[in-house]
Amino acid sequence: MKTMNKSTSERIQKVLARQGYGSRREIEHWVKAGRIKLNHKIANLGDKVCFKDTLLLDDKLIPINRASSAVTEIILYHKPQGEVSARRDDKFPTVFENLPPCQNGRWVMVGRLDVSTSGLLLFTNDGELANRLMHPSNEIPRKYLVRVHGLLTPEKCQNLQSGVQLSDGIAKFEKMILLPKKGTNQWVQVVLKEGRNREVKRLFETQGCDVTRLIRIAFGKVNLPRDLAPGSWRALDLNLNKQAFSDLL
Repeated sequence: MKTMNKSTSERIQKVLARQGYGSRREIEHWVKAGRIKLNHKIANLGDKVCFKDTLLLDDKLIPINRASSAVTEIILYHKPQGEVSARRDDKFPTVFENLPPCQNGRWVMVGRLDVSTSGLLLFTNDGELANRLMHPSNEIPRKYLVRVHGLLTPEKCQNLQSGVQLSDGIAKFEKMILLPKKGTNQWVQVVLKEGRNREVKRLFETQGCDVTRLIRIAFGKVNLPRDLAPGSWRALDLNLNKQAFSDLL
């Protein structure tokens, strides 16, 4: 990837998408709506920007890091229960509070986990990569470890893998593995290829079962490290993990 210097410029939507402000399509709409200014003039589609230019979104200055286009960074974060997947919250601590400073651009969260769910969250400074990782068309599998209270019969498991109706459409597990049962609780490993709001919990609720613990243990080919404590993060070396993102980088 090229480093942005005095002689290198890129389209506005590409620079802002990479820095995590939105998708290219969203930013194109912002340009058409006149929300973006380049060197204090209303920007046009096709305009290019380099690090010495002045770029404003809704009259707020957007820093252009000359190195932000050169290095893609990804970190793994072990989200504990009780943290909110948001930049700010008035009631709960957020997942961003334990992250290291981003050296190039800003951290963009790849999807989210609700406040009672723990496990793997990915962050990157490449907004375009984050959008591709989250886009439903790429069908990236998410693997969860679930503690379920209630009787999971073979018929119910078949329903959950064939597809059931939720308020926002048909949903299903791509895979289910029942683990040894302990008391009235059943641990299950499940795989989804999308990330709708509370989807795992809502799926089990259709079968009269309650989720009492939910942990995301993998996102695509990236697994939650066993030695990564809750509230801790780890940088992902892309040179060692090329296969995990080879189709999306």
